[in-house]
Amino acid sequence: MQPGKLATVAITGNHDFGSSRDGFTNRRVADSLTEKLDGVGIQMLRNSAIEIEGLRLLGVDDFWGPTHELGQTLAAGDAEMPSVMLCHNPDFVDQPGWENYRGWILSGHTHGGQVRLPFCKPPILPIRNHNYIAGQVELSGDRTLYVNRGLGYLRKVRLNVRPEITVFELSPTA
Repeated sequence: MQPGKLATVAITGNHDFGSSRDGFTNRRVADSLTEKLDGVGIQMLRNSAIEIEGLRLLGVDDFWGPTHELGQTLAAGDAEMPSVMLCHNPDFVDQPGWENYRGWILSGHTHGGQVRLPFCKPPILPIRNHNYIAGQVELSGDRTLYVNRGLGYLRKVRLNVRPEITVFELSPTA
């Protein structure tokens, strides 16, 4: 794998803390993954932030996992910088603590519902807030959530929910 020119980063998702059998709470699994990814040049943002060319990039551990620390994450780095938060589960944006955050939040977890009959919402969504199925959602407080449909699946089926890789092109403001 060739690392990105400026950085290659990742965050934890629920399965990075083990399986549903153990409630996605196995820290050793996430720590082992972090160590392995670091060994190939991928920096895990685990309740932390980095600055890349004037952009503060934050990453919080998965909402279902045992180690998510939103306050610690948001306190990392310069809050006055333009910011993008990586947060696997979009339900996390409904939790307290986001009041002073301004910027984009990039999530996934939902797989877009995987199965979507025309004119209907997906029958199975692993989130509480069904407004966060996929795509861009404007939130209060000058925050924007983007929920990516991803490439994987919970069950080996996708219907009317295409896999997605999103590319955002960032440019400095004038």
